[in-house]
Amino acid sequence: MPNPTAAMLVIGDEILSGRTKDANMHHLAGKLTEHGIDLKEVRVVSDDAPAIEAAVRSLSGTYDHVFTSGGIGPTHDDITADCIARAFDDHIDIRDDARDLLAAHYARQGQDFNAARQRMARIPDRATLIENPISVAPGFTLENVHVMAGVPSVFKAMVDSVLPRLTGGAPLHSRSIRIERGEGEIAGPLGQLASQNADLSFGSYPFIQNGIFGANIVIRGTDPARIDAAAKSLSQLFSEGT
Repeated sequence: MPNPTAAMLVIGDEILSGRTKDANMHHLAGKLTEHGIDLKEVRVVSDDAPAIEAAVRSLSGTYDHVFTSGGIGPTHDDITADCIARAFDDHIDIRDDARDLLAAHYARQGQDFNAARQRMARIPDRATLIENPISVAPGFTLENVHVMAGVPSVFKAMVDSVLPRLTGGAPLHSRSIRIERGEGEIAGPLGQLASQNADLSFGSYPFIQNGIFGANIVIRGTDPARIDAAAKSLSQLFSEGT
């Protein structure tokens, strides 16, 4: 039985301009790997409503899960929640459960629960809230799309809130073998080994170090014993003297 699949949609002009370096993809990929959900695609779009809506529809129809980051804050350019609602033809407004969470939080802080902060309580009618233990403002899940903040600490907390709800498959394991030979030399035998082990994935990542050409071969799969056997075969193929 294949693992469930996922995509990530990163939203924000600041990512595309290079002003902000996205750290959330790396974190999500690792967490999904541990949970047995295969991340298949990552897409980045600007703060443009039609682009966000089109990407959500496309990814939602292709993968089992879609995780978004960015654009659910209190400012005018935080348009993700409205875009997700339109993508699924759902009504959106300030929702009582989200408003109550935020109102209580700002009351404890002695801060005004002003109109800008109330924007973060705008949640589609059919959505389920995603807990945010860092800053309280919730994310939400609508159909198979999990909508989360772009701030890395909040994103990480929301991922931890969402994953226990999701059915995963077999966790993905990996092993790396360093081969001090150029890719042109190892490509043929490596390809044959990969074809003999179709249940595993083989990645070749070349390097040049102190004038030595080589590659780190990463073997991935769900069965550690199969990975170990393939790694042994690989090492024997390129052992000294062969």
